Amino acid sequence: MKKSIVISLLFCATPLFAQSSTNVASNSALQAALTANPAASTASATVAMSTRAVSPPVLDGKTDDPVWNTAQVIDKFLQYEPKTGVETRFKTQVRVMHDDNYLYVLARMFDPAPDSIISLLSRRDVRTQSEQLKLVIDSYHDRRTGYEFIVNPAGVKRDFYVFNDNDEDPSWDAVWDVATAVDSLGWIAEFRIPFSQLRFPNNPEHTFGFMIVRDVARTAERISWPLYYRDKQGYISQSGELAGISGIGQPSRLELTPYVVTKNETRPSGSSYNHPQSFAGGADLKYGLSSNLTLNATINPDFGQVEADPAVLNLSAFEQFFDERRPFFLEGSGIFSFKTNCGDIDSGCTGLFYSRRIGRSPQLGGLYGDQNSATNTTILGAAKVTGRVGKGTSIGLLDAVTQREIGPQSRTIEPQTNYSVARVQQSSSDGQTDFGAMITGVNRSLDSNTDSYLRRAAYSGGLDLRHRFLDKRFELAANLSGSLVNGTADAIAGTQRDGVHRYQRPDDDLEFDPTRTSLRGDAERLTLSKFGGGVTRFQSVLQRFSPGFETNDLGFQSRADEMMFRNWFALQYTKPTKIYTRAFLNFNTMQKWTAEGLPTTVGLNTNWHVQFPNWFWGHIGANVNDFTNVYNDREARGGPAVRKSMEYEGWTGIESDSRKPWYLNTFAGGWRGSDGNSHGYWLNPGAQFRLSSRFSASLSFNYSHDINDKQWRANFGTVGSDTAHYTFARLDQTTVDLSTRLNFTMTPNLSLQFYGQPFTSSGAYSNWRELNDPRAANYADRFKPFSGDPGGFSFKEFHSNTVLRWEYSPGSTLFLVWAQGRQDSGDRVNDFSFRRDFEDIFKQHPDNTLLLKVSYWINP
Repeated sequence: MKKSIVISLLFCATPLFAQSSTNVASNSALQAALTANPAASTASATVAMSTRAVSPPVLDGKTDDPVWNTAQVIDKFLQYEPKTGVETRFKTQVRVMHDDNYLYVLARMFDPAPDSIISLLSRRDVRTQSEQLKLVIDSYHDRRTGYEFIVNPAGVKRDFYVFNDNDEDPSWDAVWDVATAVDSLGWIAEFRIPFSQLRFPNNPEHTFGFMIVRDVARTAERISWPLYYRDKQGYISQSGELAGISGIGQPSRLELTPYVVTKNETRPSGSSYNHPQSFAGGADLKYGLSSNLTLNATINPDFGQVEADPAVLNLSAFEQFFDERRPFFLEGSGIFSFKTNCGDIDSGCTGLFYSRRIGRSPQLGGLYGDQNSATNTTILGAAKVTGRVGKGTSIGLLDAVTQREIGPQSRTIEPQTNYSVARVQQSSSDGQTDFGAMITGVNRSLDSNTDSYLRRAAYSGGLDLRHRFLDKRFELAANLSGSLVNGTADAIAGTQRDGVHRYQRPDDDLEFDPTRTSLRGDAERLTLSKFGGGVTRFQSVLQRFSPGFETNDLGFQSRADEMMFRNWFALQYTKPTKIYTRAFLNFNTMQKWTAEGLPTTVGLNTNWHVQFPNWFWGHIGANVNDFTNVYNDREARGGPAVRKSMEYEGWTGIESDSRKPWYLNTFAGGWRGSDGNSHGYWLNPGAQFRLSSRFSASLSFNYSHDINDKQWRANFGTVGSDTAHYTFARLDQTTVDLSTRLNFTMTPNLSLQFYGQPFTSSGAYSNWRELNDPRAANYADRFKPFSGDPGGFSFKEFHSNTVLRWEYSPGSTLFLVWAQGRQDSGDRVNDFSFRRDFEDIFKQHPDNTLLLKVSYWINP
């Protein structure tokens, strides 16, 4: 009912621009640099040659090493943003060499005003509003996957693995070197990339896909070789070619990273607290099984340095989704993607594999656990194999084992479990067609305390196909998947009754069977999209989940028994005019039904986003939902479907020029529904200031006040029978959270980061009612009074992480982490006071964790 938007506020303390000790280069000096080494050949607009190095160049960020004199010059760079295909005043020259072990790249970025080059320090993999140079290497030359190596003038490194042509995996961290310098002509970047960090066929000669992208931050200009077209689908597929790579052999691909960690935690002990100290160790392994296949394994992994999830109070009928943050499961995750359900325009997709199921919070902790029980399941070990086994054939295999977790009296709160995933994809030679298959399996070692609640085994699998046509402007995608879960009759009965399935509903044709020991289901998805060519874009999606489809043991699925038809149409204007720099106008429709045809959703949406010539952004959007006869079959938590009334929402926002040292933005919106009985509004303001290249801070403030006249309260009696009472109440709720980030970067390899979020939400229930005629056309006739006091709630929480990260040697890292949590559930029902409620949070006893983790990278 309300849109959640995160806004940043950055504060900094020293000058923004990197200062050069020299003045702006003269035209004669620039011309001399451009025409230096006339004996070197020049690359074409799409094809370049790598020269074999007679000796390794000295990595110092200088251009005077003689070894570079014979390397071919790549200089046919063109602007692609804001205008496509025009010459640029920011000249760029790049040279490439290689030897048996490394790929070397020397890039000279000329700048007519080097004193204005923006060069900001940050932690590795953090993007700032700096100049930057990006190398894109498609070492398989499959026009679908690749690696990105990025650096800014301050020497801050970023790297990505790219899959599906333009999906970036930021968790991929390679071990590579780069040296940078700012001088009187501009700035220089000199790369040394080990071939051991890339994957390529075992051939005597290689041609890599290759692209170079330069960003000029102060003018927001983007320049590339070869020319990148924004109106074409894909990114890697638009790369040029880097030929002449030979004799590189098969480098050593064994990497071992052992770690030790010591941790001090706050634990309740009767009426007081103690602080036990623990020590542990483990290791990560990366081994090249062949030139195309890589094994990644972890033993007793520790993710104490990973940032905590944001605080959320979930009153909906569906599970809350949280993003994966753990490096082992993030890296290379693209091969394990199998989308069964997506939000708008294929964003927010979930599917057969949701890695956070591995190491999840114990499922029976609320039943058998206490305050000293484990909050996450221990991962004993995990391994995955990814790569190629033939021409165009990609595979991914993953297996993980988690240990049994126990509560008081040694009762199991999470059984020992094995998780398995297998994925294969076959791509055509031109990268326009690929098809694949995926299977997952979960097997639990249950006992008498768990077999009535948890499924013993769960399996899912599917087939998918994607084809691009008409110059890759159009895409057709389809998938078919199925699931099977089994366990005791009690466990499968619980599955039928849970929020995903609701077989016990009294007004549908689904049959609840308490004797079942297994449940099967299937799902289908068909998508037709246009992503390139002209200003128009569209996507149409038809999706279906059968009532028995169940993938939540290793995937993520909000509900079953649903059909959806969604359409998106957009106008995208990317050529600058006097009125705007670019504009994106989106129009959406959505309809949903149950599998037997009960309409559950109909909605219209439009949202517009315009960047003006002063680089401000303006945003506006509106939704109109449920304006015909539709019903919510999940609202009564197993009861009958309830007719929905029309709901509408509007929102707007503005962002100032993000290139400036200061940045302001504000988003706000409101909604109304339930025939005017429900309504609310929200406000998300923010700002940022950058006064230094080393210190920054971010702040996001979110405030919402909602009155929901039909918030589900509780069910009484036997759900699905004539004795059941499905009750609802009017909820008046106020929610406030304040997220703060502080970043201090001493060097590109040494940084200190802080994240903190106080969160408070209070609500009062009133006008307690139960369902009367849930499908009545008149809103008031759907309910009748229910006696009693519905009560309310007051929930307050604080999470923080302070992390000192030091990469003391390439691939070797020290983390010093202080994590804190505070929580309070009081009796002040909707008696909201910003100052008092936030003070109350910090009156609670903190749960502190102090952790020191040291890892060491070994590459024999």
